[in-house]
Amino acid sequence: MAGQEPRRAYSAPTSGDVSKCDIRAEAARLRGVFEAAGAQVVETAILQPAATLLDLYGEDIRARAYVTSDPVRGEQMLRPDFTVPVVQMHMNGAAEPARYTYSGEVFRRQEADTGRASEYIQVGYEVFERGTPAQSDAEVFARFHDILAPLRLHAMTGDIGILMAAVDGLTTTPARKAALRRHIWRPRRFRALLDRFSGRVPVPSSRTALLEAADPMAAAGPLIGLRSASEIAARIEALRSDAAAAPVSEGEVDMIDAILTVRETCPNALERLRDIAVDMPCINGAVAQLAARLEALEARNIDVENLPFEASYGRSQMEYYDGFVFGFTSEAHPALPAVASGGRYDALTRQLGQGREIPAVGGVVRPDLVVWLGDAS
Repeated sequence: MAGQEPRRAYSAPTSGDVSKCDIRAEAARLRGVFEAAGAQVVETAILQPAATLLDLYGEDIRARAYVTSDPVRGEQMLRPDFTVPVVQMHMNGAAEPARYTYSGEVFRRQEADTGRASEYIQVGYEVFERGTPAQSDAEVFARFHDILAPLRLHAMTGDIGILMAAVDGLTTTPARKAALRRHIWRPRRFRALLDRFSGRVPVPSSRTALLEAADPMAAAGPLIGLRSASEIAARIEALRSDAAAAPVSEGEVDMIDAILTVRETCPNALERLRDIAVDMPCINGAVAQLAARLEALEARNIDVENLPFEASYGRSQMEYYDGFVFGFTSEAHPALPAVASGGRYDALTRQLGQGREIPAVGGVVRPDLVVWLGDAS
């Protein structure tokens, strides 16, 4: 704020940096911008049912959720974000199309970095709409881009749907594809599986001996743990089937690697992905969606010629996103968390919709960081 000493080392705003009154005023202003765009204001409970929602979050959020036990309601958690409960609310019967905005506290443990806030306010904008996904993607990104333009932040975009399409198109077993899809958001595990399925890394000798045994359970001794004998037998049979499957070809692995290394401005990334699609036509649909999104962004006066794109962006933090993803960060303050982030989460609506689904995209912004950066500039 005016009159304060220049800030040097930075981890997260503190009460001495930004007052709660300023943060709440900024949250109200941001929510008002989204309301003016046609969004309905909604609220969700601070205490959420952990059993229902915890598995829908990525590993990063799951590991940092505050979880407690209620004698009547069972396991509960303090709200770690708004998107999942807002999707649940919408899928319980809201009209379509719909646009929502909200603001309130979210809670995440900070075990490794005591300087980062474990409680902060989040403001969001979510769009549930059938029709042209590219137009909705562009609308949401442009809303955040325009709001944050005075702060001169660095924008990054990506599309997890391209990697998903590549995995779905592999010439391998459904079980292997399912395993790779399940671990798309865990880059190290994904790489380990891909190396094993392609034969680049051999199956451990201990596992080979187990699978080749006539009766793997013969010398197992008493059962310890939660798995039954039938469950263990089914798992061994699945491993045997996997061991008998042909390896994923080197060419297909090279194409996956080529996708993961795409990091260009959007037009150059599009051309590179089109080149890859010549040898991997299964990604053509996802690449066409990227092209349509860029046209829609350009129509909203976004400078796509200089907009960065990274095919692997969001894989570690955005587990429920399954298409377009974006984030805004401060290059002047690299230790700062993302000021805003978001993306498309169609699959999440399927998981919570009990047979129903609707295309959905949204994002969140932290008003405390907006205020802090505005004061620091």
